[in-house]
Amino acid sequence: MATQTVTVVRIYLREGEHLLSKILKMLHENGKAKGATVFQGIAGFGEDGVLRTASLTDLAMDLPLVVEFYGEPVHMDELMAELTMRVTLPHIVSWSAVSHA
Repeated sequence: MATQTVTVVRIYLREGEHLLSKILKMLHENGKAKGATVFQGIAGFGEDGVLRTASLTDLAMDLPLVVEFYGEPVHMDELMAELTMRVTLPHIVSWSAVSHA
């Protein structure tokens, strides 16, 4: 089995920020990420300290979202630079990993 060093990038958002479509469009059009997955959280809080949870009584949807993607390190560095230049992303993290193909 072949292995390759990759960079995994994770962006933390809230539904209420309305950035998901823009980010996914940029990732798709750029073509350097090997794929992207969006996770919707059932609860979470950010720097503002407001706890957001999924419950039947909540009408406003402002749940946590996580966008995760990976690719070759040089491409992910370029992609993160492009994303942060075009969209304000205060919660973005990345780390090195190994892809097993």
